[in-house]
Amino acid sequence: MEIRLQKVLADAGVASRRKAEEMILDGRVVVDGKVIRTLGVKVDPEKSKVVVDGEAINQVKTKIYLALNKPRGILSTLSDPENRPHLGDLLRDRQERLFHVGRLDKESEGLLLLTNDGDLAHRATHPSFSLPKNYLMELKGNVSKEVAEAFRQGIELEDGMAKVDKLTVLPGQAGRTLFDVVIHDGRNQILRRMAGAKELVVERLIRIGMGPLKLGELTPGKWREIKGAELVSLQKALSLYK
Repeated sequence: MEIRLQKVLADAGVASRRKAEEMILDGRVVVDGKVIRTLGVKVDPEKSKVVVDGEAINQVKTKIYLALNKPRGILSTLSDPENRPHLGDLLRDRQERLFHVGRLDKESEGLLLLTNDGDLAHRATHPSFSLPKNYLMELKGNVSKEVAEAFRQGIELEDGMAKVDKLTVLPGQAGRTLFDVVIHDGRNQILRRMAGAKELVVERLIRIGMGPLKLGELTPGKWREIKGAELVSLQKALSLYK
């Protein structure tokens, strides 16, 4: 059966479907000896030889789903040409070819999803499905009720209005304010930019949930497999459960 080339790459764990499309447009993918530079091409993964950057791909037989607690100071990438600390350092014991779903900036911490399931990764990052993200946000100083309400009602940024789905002010240390925030908006560093618009300093930003996935007791730098009821809940949230 023929399927779109970018899906073949995603299913093989090469990259997310969006990244696979970029690889095709960059001329990095060869099918049966021919360089493919356009989207929409369909291939039979059982019959065609697909090569990416000179390396033939193999179809993934086992789907892997990992929850990882990214520490502060770690890049959300599986490799880095400058040899800075990155996710690949934390996954040296894993032999599978994985990619991360979404990202956290270098100074943010918490839950990341890694997988070789292209369909799930595509849906988890697509605006149509947009898993709600849950964060603990520690701010310097005592934040007023009016500012907290602005997060709920909306804050104007250079690329449009942004607001959280839910915000609860939690007990914090003296001179610190702690928000428990849920947000769908997936724009880059959206919570940090909202805080900056109100001249707030973010001391820590920790993602503790993605849809039905919870960080739980997972310690920084460690990962666990997502399986059983937790995996089913994630698949249902993305309309993938059959």
